[in-house]
Parts: sequence; C-alpha cells; structure tokens
Amino acid sequence: MSHSRENVRVRRTRTLLREALVELIEEHGFDRVTVGQIAERAMVSRAAFYRNYRDKYQLVEQIFDEAAAALTDSSGGNSEFDRLRRLETFFDDVARYDRVYRALLGRKGSQWFAARIQDTVTSMTIEHLPLPSPVDDLVATLLGGMFLQTVTWWLTNNRPVPSRDMAADYARLAAALIREANDVSFR
Repeated sequence: MSHSRENVRVRRTRTLLREALVELIEEHGFDRVTVGQIAERAMVSRAAFYRNYRDKYQLVEQIFDEAAAALTDSSGGNSEFDRLRRLETFFDDVARYDRVYRALLGRKGSQWFAARIQDTVTSMTIEHLPLPSPVDDLVATLLGGMFLQTVTWWLTNNRPVPSRDMAADYARLAAALIREANDVSFR
C-alpha cells in the first residue's frame, strides 16, 4: 500500500475514533466509555484503535496537544501580537473540535481532561511569562484556571464571540491579573 493511501486510512480511522468518542461521551460520560465501545461505534477493530492510541486518554490528549502546541509555538515571533495570534489559533482549534471539547468539559465530561488543560496552561505560564516572583505559582494557577473556565464558558454559551475576540478578552483579563499580582505583596 502506498504511503499516501496509508496516511488517508490512518486519518480516516482517527477521525472515526474521535467521532465515536464524542458520541459515547455525550451518551454515557467519559469515565464510563471503554476502548471496546469506541472501536465498535467507529466500526474499526480494537487492534486498529491500539495501532493509533494507547488508550482513550491518549486519544483525547492528542486532540488537546495539537491545540496546545499553537500556544507555545514562538516560531512566528514573541511580540504581544504574536502571542495573541497563537491564542486565537488555540480558540480556532477548540472551535474546530467543538463537540470534543463540549463533551469533555460538559457535565458528562472528564475531570481528568479539565485538570490536564489547567495544568498545561499553568506550566506554560510559569515557563513563558514574567511573573512577580513571590506569587509565581499562585498567579500561574489562577491563569490556568481562568483559561479553563474561559474555554468552558465560551463553549457552554455556544461560542457567542469569534475566536479572535475570545482570545483578546482572555489576554486582557490575564494581563489585568498579572498587573494586580505585581502590586500584591505576600508577607
């Protein structure tokens, strides 16, 4: 089989598995979904599932990791404009996988996934932003939680503003929090 035909087959299988996962989360909740159910719903073998993913967690992680990579890609520069563009790209990706994120962050979703988003953004914040040293961890944790809640709010309210506006709104709120943190002294 040619390499490009194999890539098409792999992409098709992964798409079917993602769609099946979303449907099953919406029906049963993430914690109750099994690999067997995902494979059956996608009409692929369990072996095909395991050729692509270690478990259901990795399937979800890959979707988020693709979006999160946009947040840390500084190849286009690291100005405020560039950071805002990366944030907008992240929200675009969330919009593209709207059903996946809604399912995972909704009532039947996964606390594990919500924690993964928050922890990732908290770690990125610590690594990439100049924060006031006495409160680095607190501010980074607050920003991670605020980011998670921003994404959740945006999806729950049917994305009432475009990605660009949501990114700008989050960036302004994050900047305000960082400015306030600079004025806070913990003794």
